[in-house]
Amino acid sequence: MTAGMGRSQKRVLSALAVAASWSVVFVGAAQPAAAAGVQSKQWYLSALQAEEMWKVAAGEGVKIAVIDSGVNPSTASLKGQVLQGMDATGAPGEETDDYDGHGTTMAELIAGTGKGGGLKGLAPGAKIIPLRVSDTAFQKKHSVNANETADAIRAAADSDAKIISMSVSSEFSTPRERAAAKYAESKGKIFFASVGNNAESDNKDHYPASYPQVVGVASADQSGKVSKYSQNGNSVNIAAPGDSIPYWCDNSFQSYCDGDGGTSAATAIASASAALVWSAHPDWTANQVLNVLFDTASRTWKKGDRSAYLGHGLIRPAMNILKGKGDPGDPDISPLTEERTGGSPASPAPNSTPSASESQQPTQNENADKVDETVAVGDTEAAASDGGVPLSLIVGGIAGVAVLGAVVFAVVRRRGAA
Repeated sequence: MTAGMGRSQKRVLSALAVAASWSVVFVGAAQPAAAAGVQSKQWYLSALQAEEMWKVAAGEGVKIAVIDSGVNPSTASLKGQVLQGMDATGAPGEETDDYDGHGTTMAELIAGTGKGGGLKGLAPGAKIIPLRVSDTAFQKKHSVNANETADAIRAAADSDAKIISMSVSSEFSTPRERAAAKYAESKGKIFFASVGNNAESDNKDHYPASYPQVVGVASADQSGKVSKYSQNGNSVNIAAPGDSIPYWCDNSFQSYCDGDGGTSAATAIASASAALVWSAHPDWTANQVLNVLFDTASRTWKKGDRSAYLGHGLIRPAMNILKGKGDPGDPDISPLTEERTGGSPASPAPNSTPSASESQQPTQNENADKVDETVAVGDTEAAASDGGVPLSLIVGGIAGVAVLGAVVFAVVRRRGAA
């Protein structure tokens, strides 16, 4: 897909570039035995302390709507994990007809049981509600519903899913899709979406990740650095593992391929992280679950500030599940918009004024409903540099080295037209 070009407006913001380690320090506990086959390549499971978390919470009672290419419920890892969903494309087929394997991969990364040597999900106790939408290749073969993504988001919002995970994005923004994202928030959902994999080319805003009510997810590699392809800017809220994650090669479901899962896989893993926290705290609201994920993310800067590359930092659900860390905050105030989920502005704390560094941080695209929306960021290599002063972090059993640097970049916003 290509984006339409409209009026542009430039402004300069300060960005934080980070790199952190996913390494895990096991104190007084043996590391789990290495898994065979494709699971041995899921490096992030040990880094996130998945085996330990599953003894406490595995996503039970949480349903996740996966908006993607469809989900095949017959893979060994997904048998019994997939519920009834909806096909939003209007083309031949159903939501269980995955036309390229992408959606099935995302579902397995979230809730796969690992049976039959398949991918093991980070939240294997969760269930999947599939909603099928098209991609460019599918559209070349079939006539599709022009409002499919908006319809899929609304259907997910009206479903029993607590979480919406969407690893399909576009440079186009439409009023119906924006309204659907707001509607999902009003229904008490957490909506995760991939920020895109084009940082090395145009780095344009992708939707729905760039809507204010949506959690934009960036990708990090095994060393904790932002992936070189992971888009950066205002829409990034959190980062999750994305590099070197296997995926189904195609819709024949005969074998997995090696490569990068990208911000797609990162979105699935972030969604699964939310499912773990929510299953441990079933009475929490979406705002509280998200507050805790932001609060416990690995970072070297002040809580509340955001990096244009890794958002609030590297996601770490084990900090809450195993250590009880994280402030859930006000159940009715969104940590994304700082507004009541009903739409009314949040009241500022008495005598609270933002610091200079806070006021310069990228914020979620507060103007996403306006006509000019596209981010282009320069000097992306600075985000992955090893320069600066190393800061050793050993928090709750997760040890790493983080590098904090500062860069200045221009945000160019343009209108994306369908």
